Amino acid sequence: MPRRTKIVATFGPATDAPGVLEAMMDAGLNVVRLNMSHDSHDRHRERARRVREAALAKGHPLGLLVDLQGPKIRIGRFAEGAVELAEGADFAIDAACPLDGGDGTRVGTTLPSMVEDVAPGDLLLLDDGAIELRVKAVSGSRIDCTVVLGGKLSNNKGINKKGGGLSAPALTEKDKADIVFAAEVKADYVAVSFVCNGNDVRLARQLLEEAGGKGGIVAKIERAEALTALEDIIDASDAVMVARGDLGVEIGDAELPAVQKRLISMARDRNSVVITATQMMQSMIENPIPTRAEVFDVANAVLDGTDAVMLSAETSVGKNPAKVVEAMSRICAEAEKERLVRRSGHRIDAVFGRVDEAIAMATMYTANHLGVKAIAALTESGSTVKWMSRISSGIPIYAMTRQVPTRRKVTLFRGVYPVRFDVSSTNIHEVNMEVIEELLRHGTVQEGDLVLITKGDRSGVEGQTNIMKIMRVGEHRLLAGD
Repeated sequence: MPRRTKIVATFGPATDAPGVLEAMMDAGLNVVRLNMSHDSHDRHRERARRVREAALAKGHPLGLLVDLQGPKIRIGRFAEGAVELAEGADFAIDAACPLDGGDGTRVGTTLPSMVEDVAPGDLLLLDDGAIELRVKAVSGSRIDCTVVLGGKLSNNKGINKKGGGLSAPALTEKDKADIVFAAEVKADYVAVSFVCNGNDVRLARQLLEEAGGKGGIVAKIERAEALTALEDIIDASDAVMVARGDLGVEIGDAELPAVQKRLISMARDRNSVVITATQMMQSMIENPIPTRAEVFDVANAVLDGTDAVMLSAETSVGKNPAKVVEAMSRICAEAEKERLVRRSGHRIDAVFGRVDEAIAMATMYTANHLGVKAIAALTESGSTVKWMSRISSGIPIYAMTRQVPTRRKVTLFRGVYPVRFDVSSTNIHEVNMEVIEELLRHGTVQEGDLVLITKGDRSGVEGQTNIMKIMRVGEHRLLAGD
């Protein structure tokens, strides 16, 4: 059975060498992430071109995700490159300090207005929590602090406030330019960083559409404020990402596991796709095998029901990107063998508002109770297979479509596999036969297997799925001859 959980890998210098992309595809890559926090448009444009060409050459659809940098709040730079902060020492974040003029007593910041968001007693976390500062006083442009957790502090490190509350717009001018770039390269998804509410997602979607883009919007959950607006964010987006780096800094590491589980569950309940990200195989930047803790981390995300797991520095700058993908793929496949990831009561008591959604739910209920070997969904937009994939099942779902963007989009959906397919007949029996013959060519079914087919009376029209057909492989040829 093919692996159901999808793998997202970040591209960077380590993936640019000849043959690496192809090796990663062979290892199980599904979606390529371009991180706009690093590198130029020209370099990312070249990566996007290579991805599209390799996918076409190998007949292996790959999704393309453009990840916006967002309003990362950072300190400035130090005249000496870094300083050593001792526990108990005084140190200030000062907007009046030149961005390149920091020293052992103060440093500038990229967000001068942060003085309005802090008060005495607040805890500021720098460099992903490696440095902790307790606010003593706020005056003018200056935030005076005491060092609670010291160490070496170098240039341009991020700043978070424990519990959240540092206000910054969700989309910077750079992000807006990067959205235009995402539309240019026909990105399948655009990830919005540091989302606070659904309006941030809706604005990104508006800007992408105005630029001519048609990709989905991924909301990255990495601010504490986002946790109070999850329903709005999930409903406004096409997918959410559990971005555990900054989120863990703001809410504390100990709270992350429960939040991850809640986010995955909520996303699936609300028919959204979910990606689990950050440091999943971090040791493999240097090492040839993951740690046992990393194996458990990936497996637990799979058991929780995540659609995809994501690699960042492991593939963008790591020593062996293909080996990391292969290791993650192996872990996912083993975790998926557990029965609990193949059972679901998803929306069993719900009332459906659309015919195609009702067909999708009926299909999965029938498949899980009838011993069906495969589901073939003739789809234009991918909506039907997305609904199907919200229900846990060990049954592969094949998104059969002529639409290239749809084949790329479903690369992120758990348990869904894109198949190039164009209906060549108006005879319903001939269409059913073509579908099953295609599955036979893929080696996914054999004589005697039961297959569920979903399609619409009006071929080529979005949202028109209104038929579920149960067929047995072998008998399909007899029916086509009637």
